[in-house]
Amino acid sequence: MDLNLNLNLNVNGRPERFAAQPNELLVERLRDGLGLTGTKVGCDTGQCGTCVVRLDGRSVKSCLVLTASAAGSEVTTIEGVSERGGELNGLQEALRQEHGTQCGFCTPGMVMALGELVENTAGGGAPTEPEIREWLTGNLCRCTGYHSVVRGVQRACAPAPAVEGVEAGAAGREG
Repeated sequence: MDLNLNLNLNVNGRPERFAAQPNELLVERLRDGLGLTGTKVGCDTGQCGTCVVRLDGRSVKSCLVLTASAAGSEVTTIEGVSERGGELNGLQEALRQEHGTQCGFCTPGMVMALGELVENTAGGGAPTEPEIREWLTGNLCRCTGYHSVVRGVQRACAPAPAVEGVEAGAAGREG
């Protein structure tokens, strides 16, 4: 008897159709089924955060999500967050500038989780250091000590400097 389920996901803006076992984990589908290896497998228990992806805009640990339960959803992996042309997004660039990416194993999960924080605080000021550290509680890193990661998030959330003669926030707008 065939237990495969026919499922649909929208992954990084691209529709995907496939058959999956009922017990298949989302991290397995992303890495093994779709070749999106930026999502890492660290602990398989939801403790380390290396597998974090965005599921319908929310950060989730893909090692704890059944692929079937994500059916019909929008999934964004680290491969889907870069700017057009492969440029780093604002958070990625800020982490790079603050040396928040040592060995890089935990970086994809952190970028995915912290991206939600950055988006939630956009326009409302940078989150405080304790708020950033609280957001990081589900992501383990053995290299950075988190100080540079916190600075990177603060940099990513800092308001853009005003251009002389132009209102802050209006620079670059086409009129």
